[in-house]
Amino acid sequence: MNEEQFMQSLKEQGIELSEKQVQQFHLYFETLVEWNEKMNLTAITDQPSVYLKHFYDSISAAFYINFNDIESLCDVGAGAGFPSIPIKICFPHIKVTIVDSLNKRIQFLHHLSDVLELENMQFVHSRAEDFGQMTQYREKFDLVTARAVARLSVLSELCAPLVKNDGIFVAMKAASGEEELTDAKKAIQVLGTKLMDQYKFSLPIENSERTIYVFKKIKSTPKKYPRKAGMPNKSPIH
Repeated sequence: MNEEQFMQSLKEQGIELSEKQVQQFHLYFETLVEWNEKMNLTAITDQPSVYLKHFYDSISAAFYINFNDIESLCDVGAGAGFPSIPIKICFPHIKVTIVDSLNKRIQFLHHLSDVLELENMQFVHSRAEDFGQMTQYREKFDLVTARAVARLSVLSELCAPLVKNDGIFVAMKAASGEEELTDAKKAIQVLGTKLMDQYKFSLPIENSERTIYVFKKIKSTPKKYPRKAGMPNKSPIH
């Protein structure tokens, strides 16, 4: 997917990029490749793949969810900034908080944010399990998302505690989504969320399957979740 196809594909979904936004994506790509030589941020570094598998894929949630109504977003384990920074470029009004357990990645994101001149960004170096127990972040966000971080049963425990009541948790998944959803049924219920919508689509050009799950927060998450670091992964809620 070249830059032109990227802009056209977004336009077909109702997202028109300004010259500034096009330039921000270009700078994002250049900064990602430059820093990737010093530290391992992504295995995908050729321009067509970055635009398709990182940028377009990250923004795909906005084809189904109205991000104009979202004021605050938390991205759990964003790595090199996906999906939250492509979303932020398209919807600059959103206040974005990114939590990641690796300080090097947080340093990259700080630098990237400066290069792209993004405002209302917050970067927190923390394990997701610890972050979810901090009162200043717990149940504070309109939307919490994560992409390719963990299985849904584990991911729910890391994300649901951060969502405010009536807010949403958005899980972006590849083809294995259906099986993960079955596996996560108990966790979804226990954590105070409920499946509202699911959207299946294929990435253009390569036609790989994607599923986006949207969970609504219907009641507060019990205080004991998320459990201590490593526990959600070791023994997911079943």
